[in-house]
Amino acid sequence: MIHNISYRAFVYGTENQEKVETGIKTLFPSSSPQSELTEGYYKNSVLILSDKITKKRETRNFVKILNELPVPDKKRISHQLENKIDDNGNLFLRFDKQRAYLGDLKVVEHGDSIHVKIKIAAYPAKKEIALKLAREMFEI
Repeated sequence: MIHNISYRAFVYGTENQEKVETGIKTLFPSSSPQSELTEGYYKNSVLILSDKITKKRETRNFVKILNELPVPDKKRISHQLENKIDDNGNLFLRFDKQRAYLGDLKVVEHGDSIHVKIKIAAYPAKKEIALKLAREMFEI
């Protein structure tokens, strides 16, 4: 149902890298993110943590984690799927970094989050097919 999952999270100068990595482990327990140091808008240093998950076992574990979300969150995602899936069958979600650190997953719309891109295994890779498969994934 999923080809791969990629994510990235930004660690700003006021944040603790280990805490952000702990939040990532809430979503992807076996992931070891790669880091890239870059410069922010105001010339401050920003660390980007990212990884791509391709192993079936790990993608299935992620789907289990999504299915453990509270029913209102799953309904919210399900209702927004049309806007969250692109024409190539990629589903985009964001999870609150601070809440993930505390072990609580919350889907959010703001940028200060863990950005997740889920490549849905849709054949052919069309939005309509990806939408159908994603709805099945979030079925309540």
